[in-house]
Amino acid sequence: MTIGIKICGISTAPSLEACIKAQASHVGFVFFPKSPRHVTLQQAAVLGAVAAGRIQRVGLFVDADDSTIAEAVAAAKLDVLQLHGSETPERVAQLSARHGLPAWKALSVASAEDVARADAYRGAASMVLFDAKTPKGTLPGGMGLAFDWKLVAGYRAGGFAQGWGLAGGLGPNNVAEAITRTGAPLVDCSSGVESSAGVKDETLIAAFCKAARSPA
Repeated sequence: MTIGIKICGISTAPSLEACIKAQASHVGFVFFPKSPRHVTLQQAAVLGAVAAGRIQRVGLFVDADDSTIAEAVAAAKLDVLQLHGSETPERVAQLSARHGLPAWKALSVASAEDVARADAYRGAASMVLFDAKTPKGTLPGGMGLAFDWKLVAGYRAGGFAQGWGLAGGLGPNNVAEAITRTGAPLVDCSSGVESSAGVKDETLIAAFCKAARSPA
């Protein structure tokens, strides 16, 4: 099985090039001003142009309005929308149709009930991305927190055209184990390849991608 590898929170050309060199399949650009990984439309345009035809460009949004998403899609020439807020299945389907792009829905997980919430998005989202639930009042993701992988082990992603992904607390030292234990077809990492919040480490990016392709 070919593992999808997404490195999220890319904001500089060197870190983007590191992802491409390490053969990641996707890079994530964060359009959420509260995040230390937020990129401006100008930054996104430059990065999107560099990435064009070399790696898939994913735009991450948190309950963003129509104009914010439209501007980001146009600037970065996005290939995928990742919706990380409280977007309903109807909203997900609407945005996917409007922009003609796959929409991934990220869900925060702490219990089996949280995983079950994904059922409502079958047929609306192209992929469901299970991430760790962060404490109330903190950022939705990118916190280096993990959840119990048993909750999604062998998850059946019927109704999601692009399957499912695993995020939350992944890094070079545990991603191979995570893939082995869950069968996740895509893994998503942000803080696990950083030297500090929002600052990507090229060596860690390379190590993460290598480890993801060598399940324990």
